[in-house]
Amino acid sequence: MNFFNRRNQILLKELVKTDFKLRYQGSVIGYLWSILKPLLLFLVMYLVFVRFLRFGDAIPHFAIALLLGITIWNFFGEATNMGMLSMVNRGDLLRKVNFSKQIIVFSVIANALINLLLSLIVVIVFAFINGVQMSWTVVFAPFLLFELVIFTTGISFILATLFVYFRDLGPIWEVVMQAGFYGTPIIYPIIQISNSHMTMAKILMLNPMAQIIQDMRYILTFSNNTNPTLWQMVHNPFVVIIPYIIPFIVFAFGLFVFNKNAKKFAEVI
Repeated sequence: MNFFNRRNQILLKELVKTDFKLRYQGSVIGYLWSILKPLLLFLVMYLVFVRFLRFGDAIPHFAIALLLGITIWNFFGEATNMGMLSMVNRGDLLRKVNFSKQIIVFSVIANALINLLLSLIVVIVFAFINGVQMSWTVVFAPFLLFELVIFTTGISFILATLFVYFRDLGPIWEVVMQAGFYGTPIIYPIIQISNSHMTMAKILMLNPMAQIIQDMRYILTFSNNTNPTLWQMVHNPFVVIIPYIIPFIVFAFGLFVFNKNAKKFAEVI
């Protein structure tokens, strides 16, 4: 079935609207939680790791870099977790309507992306308040967001497929996300690792999430000497390109696995 036909597009739009309306239904402040959640988490991380443990003392505007990293990671965590549950949560729809099953995953990603864009507006406002001087490199931000969405969607396709058959994947993925958060230079600067273990720092930066976060920090805060990117740490172009290629490989593999199993979802669920 052609994903781009009008019927699928209308269904995608309706799923996105419905999910967004239901997300905070019944809460007092509603959609404002999309902004407050990352801000509250940032406040806790800032007090613990920046104010008390003094992480990032030598890095200009590290508080903004921390907020940016948390915002991007929250999108990845929210989208992959909801993507994993998406097929099971929409089991009734799968059994009643004939449509491209990818739409359900895309609707989840779209909702998480809306929250991300709202949060990024807050990050930019905070950056201006803190006197961050943004340069022309900010024009590359949409390309990094595209890479982030492609990688997240690929992971979500894989998780959604596996979760249909293995419900134990939920708590396993929660542990993986916790490990990934601390294994990614978010609450600590990568220079803190590279000063003592340069090889380990380079290995950490091969993770697409680390690469995306560091590149976004570079183009928004321009702290290139104290918060370097992979392409500033490694001079071999074949190594540098690895984390940029992985998201597209993951997306292609995830879509292949998802499409191969999509016809069985309604029966298994």
